[in-house]
Order: sequence, then C-alpha cells, then structure tokens
Amino acid sequence: MRTRLLSLPASLALCALALPAPIRAEEPAPLPAETEVRPVRPALWKVADEDTTIWLFGTIHVLPEAVNWNSGAVAHALAASDTLVTEVPMDAQAKTQAIMMRLSQREDGKNLRDTLSSEHRASYEATLRKLGFPVGAFDRTDNWFAALMLSLLPLQIAGYDLAHGIDTQISEIAKARGMNHQALETPEYQLGQFENLSPETQETYLAEVIEGLPTMEADITEMVGAWKAGEAQKLADILNEQESDPAIREALLTTRNRNWTVWLEERLETPGEVFVAVGAGHLAGKDSVQEILAHEGITAERIQ
Repeated sequence: MRTRLLSLPASLALCALALPAPIRAEEPAPLPAETEVRPVRPALWKVADEDTTIWLFGTIHVLPEAVNWNSGAVAHALAASDTLVTEVPMDAQAKTQAIMMRLSQREDGKNLRDTLSSEHRASYEATLRKLGFPVGAFDRTDNWFAALMLSLLPLQIAGYDLAHGIDTQISEIAKARGMNHQALETPEYQLGQFENLSPETQETYLAEVIEGLPTMEADITEMVGAWKAGEAQKLADILNEQESDPAIREALLTTRNRNWTVWLEERLETPGEVFVAVGAGHLAGKDSVQEILAHEGITAERIQ
C-alpha cells in the first residue's frame, strides 16, 4: 500500500510537532552557505480568461532539504500574482495542533486497541513496539489520529522539515512581498474530514498505513523525485495505486477538489492574477482539480 504523502492535507504538516519527542528526528544540518541548490521543474498550470489568471502549483508540504523551486515559469507566475492561495493559513501552527488534540480524543469511552479486529490489533501493537512506543500510546485517541501519527513518523525520522516545505516557503515570500494571502480551507475543516470517517473506515485507514510502513521511505523518495521533475503522469500513477477504500479517497481528495473547483470558477469572475499552491496530489490523477475543471468546460493549460 503506497503512502498518502501527496494527499495528506497541509494542516498535518503544521501538526508535525505534536509527535512525541522520542521519535522526533535530529534537526537537519543547514546547507553550507556556498552550496548551490540546482533548480527543479515542478509542474505548473494556468487557468485564465480575458481579465483573470489563476496559476495552479502542486506543492510538497514537507521536504528533507532545501529545494530551488522558485525559478523559471514558477518564479515568473508568483512574481506576477497579487494574491497567494494555500490550503490553510500557514501561520496557525499552535492553533492547528490544539484543534487536532481536541478532535482526536475518543468520546466513546473505548480503548483504541479494543476497537480493532484481532488481526489488525496484532499488527498495530507489533508496529508500535518496533517504533519504540508503548502499545497503549494512542489508546485514548481516535483511530484516524493514530494512523496520521504513524504516517508522519517516516517523515520525521528521515529528517523531513516543515521549514523546507514549499507551502511554508511560498507563504514567507508572499508575506515579504505584501501579497494578499487567502486559504481554501480551515484547519477545522481539514481535520474534521478524518473525524467524520466511519469507525470501519478509520480502522481500514490505520491498517493500510501500517501495511505501507516498510516501503514508505522509498515511496516518498519516488514521489518527491517525480514532483521535482514535473512528472505529473507519474504522480498520477502513484496516486492511482494509493487508495483502496473509496471513502478515504473521497474524504482526502475528491470532495475537497470539487469544492476548490467551485472556488476557482467563482474567482475567475474577479479580475486579477492569483497563485494557488496546494498539495501536488490534488493536481494529478483521477478526479484532479484540472479534470473536474475540464468537466465544467474550463481548460487548465500546462505551462511547466
């Protein structure tokens, strides 16, 4: 089972510091001042009419090292834009973590492990032991929270950092330039998508995360490599391998993409130039933002 790095919401990156201290990775060593970071060419699309231009740029929320993404067509598009739009506000880390802690607490009086099938419980407990956690580490939380924490673990261990994430860097650039900054969603909405999953779907999600852990680091490396090279079709192929439960895909991708498409259609009615930066998983594969726009008769032109 492939990892869902590309479809996890941006609010999850903001919650990375909620992980227990023992499994936090060492701070990555800064790049030497003389190091020259080679430019990469992530994909960029344009949606436009006679007086409005909307750029669609797929991001990676956390990365292990600095990436020179702000060059070429991407740099031109960002410089020309008066408004930046991200998934969520990127300056609300403490608030987002507090929301996650509140939503993730069990309200049914049950122990997380007692809600799992015998097979899933055995693999879950074995995974926690292997990672150095007490088997009851997440007993008071919902299954979706345990799944998300286990999804973030490989990123933490491998040194992936929010500071290197594209969303964070774009937001800092926009702030420095005095650009208008809007968000498509709130942290409450993004995390609420997980809270609203049925108990059965949450258990499936947790089991799939555990199944994917052995290959997660290799999968992440492959995804980031495809993103750097602008290989949108390869990202699409990876995404098509990810989701086995339709309810999970609906919550993480499809519903949100439909909502964003409505926002984009409405935004086209207002003149201006807008740079939309969202997780790369939303701009590739089945039910991508571009595919839904096409169904509405709106073309997203590949620029880079």
